[in-house]
Amino acid sequence: MSMKSNIMPTYNRKPVTFVRGDGVYLYDDKGNKYIDALCGLAVTSLGHSHPIISQAIKKQSQTLLHTSNAFIIDHQEMLAKRLCQLTGMDNAFFCNSGAEAVEAAIKIARKYGHERGFSNPKIIVMSNSFHGRTMGAMSATSNKNSHESFGPIIDGLIRVNFNDIDDIKNVIASNGDISAVLLEPIQGEGGIISCDIEYLQELDKLCKEKDILLMTDEVQSGFCRTGRWFSYQHFNIIPDVVMVAKALGNGVPIGACLAKNDAANILKAGMHGSTFGGNYLSTAVGLAVLDVMRDSQICMNVKHISDVMKNACDSQLNPLNAVSEIRIYGMMIGVELKINCTELVVKALEKGLVLNVTKEKIIRLLPPLICKDEHIIKIVDIIKQLIKENYEN
Repeated sequence: MSMKSNIMPTYNRKPVTFVRGDGVYLYDDKGNKYIDALCGLAVTSLGHSHPIISQAIKKQSQTLLHTSNAFIIDHQEMLAKRLCQLTGMDNAFFCNSGAEAVEAAIKIARKYGHERGFSNPKIIVMSNSFHGRTMGAMSATSNKNSHESFGPIIDGLIRVNFNDIDDIKNVIASNGDISAVLLEPIQGEGGIISCDIEYLQELDKLCKEKDILLMTDEVQSGFCRTGRWFSYQHFNIIPDVVMVAKALGNGVPIGACLAKNDAANILKAGMHGSTFGGNYLSTAVGLAVLDVMRDSQICMNVKHISDVMKNACDSQLNPLNAVSEIRIYGMMIGVELKINCTELVVKALEKGLVLNVTKEKIIRLLPPLICKDEHIIKIVDIIKQLIKENYEN
C-alpha cells in the first residue's frame, strides 16, 4: 500500500481485500475465490452470509440495538439460559470478546480468593497458553515478548508446564493461597495441543479437593469446533468457570464468562460491567447461531468431516518429509512442519486458500463447521501442493 494509512500498524496484513463471503468461500475485490479454512480465527463457524444469521441481524436492527444493562434484556436472559444448559453452568456475564471473558474470570478468581481469606490470591496459568491481548489476559498468556513490552504484568500468576500434573501439585503444596487454575483444554494459538485426559481429570479432582476454581478457556475450542459443544466435554469434567466468544456471534462481537456453584455468586451489582455486553443485537444473533448449530446437527457434521480430514492427512500429508506431526481435534487442525513455514500464509492465498501459521512451524486450520467432504479434500490437496513445492526438493 503506497498511500499512508491512518490505522496503527498492529497487524501484518496480507495483500488481499475480501469483499464478499458465501458459505465456506471468500471473494476478493479482483473476483478471486478462496476456501476460508481459518474462519477469521474460529469465528465464522457457520460460514459467511448465513441466511438465518443475516435475517436475525436485519430483524433485530429494525427494532432495537442497545439500551445498556441498566434494564432487563430478554434475549440476554434467553441466551444465558441456553448457554447454561449447554455448559452445565449456573449463570453468565456477557461481554464482547474472549479477552473480556477472561478478564471477568480473573476478577472472579481474585474475589473468590479474598473471600477465602487470601490477602494475595494466586491463579495458576499454563506454559504455551493464549488468553487474549488485554492486560489481565495478556499476563495470563505465555508470551515473553508481550510481557517485556507491556510489563509489569499483573501480579498473582504462577506459570506451570502445560499437561504436567506434578508441576501443579508442587505449586499447590507450597502455596496456601491458590484460588484458581486457568487453562485451555486444547491450546489453539499454541499449536493445537490437547491436555491428556488423565491430566485434566486429575486436575479437576485436585481442584475440587482443595476448593480451587477450575477455569477453562473455550474461546477458540467452543461451539462444536471439536465435535462436542465444548472441548472440556471430551474429558468428562465440568469446570467452575467457562469462557466463550468467537463462534457464538459468527462474526458479530460477543463473549461470555459462565460460572457455577460458588463462582457464580462472586460478582455482585456494581463489581463488573460492560456497556455493550449482551446487547440486543449480539444476543439475538447468539440465539440464532445456537439454533442453527442444533438444528443442523453441526457437532455430528464435525465428527464426520474430522474423520475425512484425518484420512486425507494420513494419506496425503503424513508421508511428506517436511511434516513433523499432525494433530486433529474436530475442526482444530495443526500440521507441524520441521522448518519455519510462515511464508505459506501468502503462498496459500495465491492458490485460493486462507490459512494461518502459528509458532512459526505449525499450519493451523480452523475450517467452517459446515464443510462438506469435498471442501476438506481440497484444503488438504492445496496444503500438499504447498509443502511439496516449497520444502520437498
